[in-house]
Amino acid sequence: MQKIRKMIKILANDGIHPDGKLLLEEANYQVITDKIPQDELAAHIGEYDVLIVRSATKVTREIIDAGKKLQVIARGGVGLDNIDVEHATAKGIPVYNTPRASSRAVAELSFGHLFSIARMLQRSNRELSTGGDFKKLKKAYETGVQLRGKTLGILGFGRIGQEMAQMALGLGMDVRAHDPFVQEAEIAVQMFRHEDAKICIRIRTEPFERVIRESDVITLHLPGGSGPIISTAEIEKMKDGVILLNTARGGLIDEEVLLQALDSGKVGGAGLDVFKNEPTPNEALLKHPKISCSPHIGASTMEAQSYIGMELADKILAFFGDDK
Repeated sequence: MQKIRKMIKILANDGIHPDGKLLLEEANYQVITDKIPQDELAAHIGEYDVLIVRSATKVTREIIDAGKKLQVIARGGVGLDNIDVEHATAKGIPVYNTPRASSRAVAELSFGHLFSIARMLQRSNRELSTGGDFKKLKKAYETGVQLRGKTLGILGFGRIGQEMAQMALGLGMDVRAHDPFVQEAEIAVQMFRHEDAKICIRIRTEPFERVIRESDVITLHLPGGSGPIISTAEIEKMKDGVILLNTARGGLIDEEVLLQALDSGKVGGAGLDVFKNEPTPNEALLKHPKISCSPHIGASTMEAQSYIGMELADKILAFFGDDK
């Protein structure tokens, strides 16, 4: 007689795309998407075999200890700073993320901010829509810059950083990169649906200070840490008028220093998708005319969310041996 395995019970506390949910349910897993508030999660996590989160839910030591049945923790996205990975690992609970699924979406948003700043689109949009004088604005915003020939400095040369390099090379930009864990990477600039139509360029990473000193645009694709990696000393070494992009983690750029550098003209513009005090960022950042803002939507495209859901499902199914 065949032994019937108990149903795996999954809490997707920050949701999961229907494509990923369907894959899990087709394998006879129970997927619960009802949100449990952070302060109540420890009291309920003991019912579940798997916990899936995004950035909203914090998976603390307390919650991990309360998860008596917990076998897997999964994060839809790249960063793991909202999960006590060290404690989970010590208890033998693997922690998965989805580094491949959203890389292109984040890179495209970064370039969206860069295009906006280079041509002052965020400023002209605000002023035109509130009754600004068309002729005066035309004159005021005729000093935009083209990206071809500019140097993009990439801090963090993992999957997202390499997607940025691919797009920059396609635009005719020079690329400099820094990453303490990556020595070099081969970047393929490829035509869509034409696998044989591509050019491969090998990029070697360089010291941090050289990259920030020689770049016209600096984009951050690093995990969060104990404090900012871009503050007064770093900005002083940059080119006058440098553009800064942060779609990685809030707090990587000292926000007060950034505001001062924007006002002085040392920094020409900034594109921010992440902020130190989410979901209530500093209003001075949101209202500054030289900043292009978005509400932490780097991975939030329809395609990326589907890819994330399916990658989560694949990893969970593989863990339980149902990936055949």
